[in-house]
Amino acid sequence: MTIHWKELPEKFWRAYGRLVLVIFVVVLLVHDVFGTHGFLAMRRKEQEIQKVSRTLDRLNKENTLLEQDVQDLKSDPQTIRKIAREELGLAQPGEIIIKLPAPEQPEPPGPAKP
Repeated sequence: MTIHWKELPEKFWRAYGRLVLVIFVVVLLVHDVFGTHGFLAMRRKEQEIQKVSRTLDRLNKENTLLEQDVQDLKSDPQTIRKIAREELGLAQPGEIIIKLPAPEQPEPPGPAKP
């Protein structure tokens, strides 16, 4: 029995076609799960996006508060007086400032000495 070279691909696919198809499907599945753009990589990216989004929200809130502080410092005399009193130790005429020493912080317990 001689096999003509033109019949070779047909005989190959008949004998090994299913095996090649199964291997191809397995490779595609592995790539879709573990590949650079696979399921696991996409989950990691989604988690990173959520983390960055939370950080961005927090920074936007902080920025809004700081903008309000700037606006108050430009226009609200009460805020300016408060800072002048608390941080600079200034007083209005006729007022007396009494400064108390800061309470002592207890030292953290260190390693026991034998």
